[in-house]
Amino acid sequence: MIHPTAIVDVSAEIGNNVSIGPYCVVEPDTVIGDDCVLKSHVVIAKHTTLGKGNKIYPFASIGEDPQDKKFADESTKLIIGDGNTIREYVTINRGTVDDAGITQVGNDNWIMAYVHIAHDCVLGNHTILANCSSLAGHVHVGDYAILGGFSKIHQFCRIGAHSFSAMDSGFQKDLPPFVMAQGNPAKPRAINFEGLKRRGFDKNRISLIKKAYRILYKSDLKLDQAVIELNQISNESEDVRMMADFIAGSTRSIIR
Repeated sequence: MIHPTAIVDVSAEIGNNVSIGPYCVVEPDTVIGDDCVLKSHVVIAKHTTLGKGNKIYPFASIGEDPQDKKFADESTKLIIGDGNTIREYVTINRGTVDDAGITQVGNDNWIMAYVHIAHDCVLGNHTILANCSSLAGHVHVGDYAILGGFSKIHQFCRIGAHSFSAMDSGFQKDLPPFVMAQGNPAKPRAINFEGLKRRGFDKNRISLIKKAYRILYKSDLKLDQAVIELNQISNESEDVRMMADFIAGSTRSIIR
């Protein structure tokens, strides 16, 4: 399953039923899990671990050095989970010692062409990053979040679970869970109704999320006052609790 033109270091750990296509390069201290497919011209750089069933398309660069001038070839890592689709020309960099030293990608993510995931990012599960989306360093993206094409996320920002970024939106502050945003700088537009329906959220759950959105964005309350209101209804809804906790943990504040 390894093409004769591929270069695979002898120290690389290759799982069962792995396909490594023409002109791929697999560097030392790497792990390629069972059932992974590297189509062609894929580079898996050192200190990178792939879980099971990942499919990586041509000219992707996975686990290269971070684009950080302070980086001094420290032994940092990229860890990718299971079942991810990584399309053409995607770049994912390893972590830095200024953070946990690990860039991490979860499971079942759909990462489209020309996406960049910088050092120390943490990507959850079941996300979609459309073409040319870019995550600067230290960005965290929650489960089921969707970034439209050409979305741009500033370093240290967080993108909440089940949120949605419209095409060509820019974020310098955090995007709370369940919120749909648009623009550069991005502004909140509504909750992600369609996404929640597709994931089986019932009317009661969506109604409570909508109520939280109105408190946060449709009232005249200051942010700290809105959080107090969210906490008062959070016992009714784990989703509202997630929103309140997300805001409480924000270091860059949220879009408003």
